[in-house]
Amino acid sequence: METKTNPPNLGVIVAVRGSVVDAWFDGPLPAIYSVLRAGEDRQVVMEVLEQRDAHNVRAIALTPTQGLARGMMVTDTGGPLKVPVGKAILSRMFNVFGQTIDRGAALADVSWRSVHRAPPPLVERSTRSQIFETGIKVIDVLVPLERGGKAGLFGGAGVGKTVLLTEMIHNMIGHHDGVSIFCGIGERCREGEELYRDMQAAGVLANMVMVFGQMNEPPGSRFRVGHAALTMAEYFRDDEHRDVLLLIDNIFRFIQAGMEVSGLMGQMPSRLGYQPTMGTELAGLEERIANTATGAITSIQAVYVPADDFTDPAAVHAFAHLSASIVLSRKRAGEGLFPAIDPLQSSSKMATPGIVGERHYALAQEIRKTLAQYGELKDIIAMLGLEQLSPEDRQVVMRARRLERFLTQPFFTTEQFTGLTGKLVSLADALDGCERILKDEFKDYPESALYMIGAIGEVKGKPKAGPAAAKSEPKPKLPVISGAAKP
Repeated sequence: METKTNPPNLGVIVAVRGSVVDAWFDGPLPAIYSVLRAGEDRQVVMEVLEQRDAHNVRAIALTPTQGLARGMMVTDTGGPLKVPVGKAILSRMFNVFGQTIDRGAALADVSWRSVHRAPPPLVERSTRSQIFETGIKVIDVLVPLERGGKAGLFGGAGVGKTVLLTEMIHNMIGHHDGVSIFCGIGERCREGEELYRDMQAAGVLANMVMVFGQMNEPPGSRFRVGHAALTMAEYFRDDEHRDVLLLIDNIFRFIQAGMEVSGLMGQMPSRLGYQPTMGTELAGLEERIANTATGAITSIQAVYVPADDFTDPAAVHAFAHLSASIVLSRKRAGEGLFPAIDPLQSSSKMATPGIVGERHYALAQEIRKTLAQYGELKDIIAMLGLEQLSPEDRQVVMRARRLERFLTQPFFTTEQFTGLTGKLVSLADALDGCERILKDEFKDYPESALYMIGAIGEVKGKPKAGPAAAKSEPKPKLPVISGAAKP
């Protein structure tokens, strides 16, 4: 028996305004989010966003619209934008259409899923708050991440943001049997190519997927690439029952692309020119990042704050979804304290006694208090010298400087540059080390003995400081201010 195939639903282009294309259909009207194709070899891809009347639709182009003209035929594909899912997508790099862009072999054994999916219903979500251990001391102790939560990463160029992301990918794959997905929204092609090579060199590409919507691509493409990456992440969570680490760089560019799409569609702008639907669009993306009974998607998102204004609507809406904020400090990077996370600026909603436990919470508070007191004493030390401090304040300075150095850590992904073997430190070892430093157990050891080590037990094999070294430590070499006592 022969099966009849329905003829394609064809329309005609009636207007082209930049990335906005209006089309007229005599037959059935394409549904919202349907993909249309037009142009030579049907290379121009558009997504329907508006049904204007009984015969006209307005679509936003996901590819450049060069070559389109009024009167050209347009084909309704009958379905939404889809991306491939399956084990075969691991170690590959994709664009928003699910096409490989790494010059590798053709994909096999994959199925295709729509990028438009609903968040998991509340009854399927896990109600337990669990800590997501990264193996990085300063994060696990002071800014614990939530399994299935979202963390914001704030940092400028050159402070170690990419290295920190790379290390988290390495730890996730090597020690958690998880999958990492990197989503570049509005990413520079140079950064994407560098990351691909870095992942390959670090040996973690086999359990990783990369999805890029580059900076030079139309806003429609950049607006959908986050949904494409999330669809792949949901496959590993729901079908493979694996934990997924989703890295997004940069979530602000998703909002920015939505603002461009909204303007092109002729919507009335809201505050500061942002789209009126910004909150809904961001929530539609962020709410899909969740943990269920079968697995979890944990997300770390780079967040750009426009003009350092934290009251900007984009920053306000992004903060509402984050469970942790990790702030990287250029000053700490300049001092060689890597990872250069500022422990006093960073915060986490998980750092409460009910979630991390009384001991962990009390230790974290004591560490913050010690580092904050040291910060207040730095001006006095710079002007008058360490000898002018009271014995109690000198003890605080000694503890704080040892804590700062203990919270540094050699990374697996930087072994080839530093020559130091990477360390993965359990939360128990990290807490034990901080507790023993606060009890002055290592006051006889030089500060350098605690720099770039893993667990605190590694200090015991190092020589203790002599009396002369202990007396002179720590004395910053700073110019003497006239009228002040010499240090």
